[in-house]
Amino acid sequence: MKENFWKRLPRPIFSLAPMEDVSDTSFRQLVMEISDPVFFHVIFTEFTSTDGLCHPVGRKNVISRLLVNDTEREVLKNKGFKIVAQIWGADPEKFYQATKLICTEMQFDGIDINMGCPVKKIVKQGGCSALIGRPALAKEIIQATKEASDLPVSIKTRTGTKKHDTENWIGALLENDPAAIILHARTQKDMSDVPADWREIKKAVSVRDQMKKDIPVLGNGDVISVEDALVKCAEAAADGVMIGRGIFHNPWFFNHPQPEVSIDDKLVLLWRHVSLFSQTWEAERNFAILKRFFKIYTTAFKGAAHLRAALMETHNANEVRAVLDDFEKWRRREEKT
Repeated sequence: MKENFWKRLPRPIFSLAPMEDVSDTSFRQLVMEISDPVFFHVIFTEFTSTDGLCHPVGRKNVISRLLVNDTEREVLKNKGFKIVAQIWGADPEKFYQATKLICTEMQFDGIDINMGCPVKKIVKQGGCSALIGRPALAKEIIQATKEASDLPVSIKTRTGTKKHDTENWIGALLENDPAAIILHARTQKDMSDVPADWREIKKAVSVRDQMKKDIPVLGNGDVISVEDALVKCAEAAADGVMIGRGIFHNPWFFNHPQPEVSIDDKLVLLWRHVSLFSQTWEAERNFAILKRFFKIYTTAFKGAAHLRAALMETHNANEVRAVLDDFEKWRRREEKT
């Protein structure tokens, strides 16, 4: 059994959430390259189906979610970040098999079980946040994963299904001694439509302390900056935070104080992202996935809306490069007038 890295990370722990069609190897590398290791420690893959990993045909469709590029691996090594593979499902035996596959054929620092995703099509399959209502099955899944793994096994979850049930649910999870718990301070029903209630994080920490468990508890939800994270962690006595949507507002999130970011900085990062994505996936992933990111890099400067509109019409890296070159020419003309 490898050492539980969660216990030796500096406090508070800063991590980036697993996000569908977002946290692939190219975006993870990009964020890590511009982040300060003092304020960034753990990164997660996209969540990956255990059913898919255990099926000969299905594996081909989902295995790319666990891809770690050689260049990303180099950044992980140089900066000392930890990378965790997140998996989901509803069958303990498939969790065992999928975890064995990950531990024997891939290089990760940890396994995370998704018990928090509230998306209806996932919940209908009995996975993710549906497990909050099935603690006995959740226990079997945790035990099967831990039995198959020589890596620390953490859990990402929510506070309840239709209403907060933090004390009972977190208490049940803690009985299974996961390596860490990342708690999204919303219920399944809340989705992301209501403000995160960090009082629930504090309740989870209190339960952990009452049970005398040496298990880190991280909070997730509505963290807007490193400074905000420090305040929230102090108020809730949490061991760290997980950042999700906040990265869309600021790719330089994991720095404190925040760096001065110029237009050139944004556009260089945009092109870096497009290049990494294109080099990694070629035709394997739809280029249109990148379009959700363009707004990150094209806000708060003159001509940003026009540039963004032009980028949304692109279909490949060459077209993006042409749009950026045209924008640079326009900027130079504007500077002369």
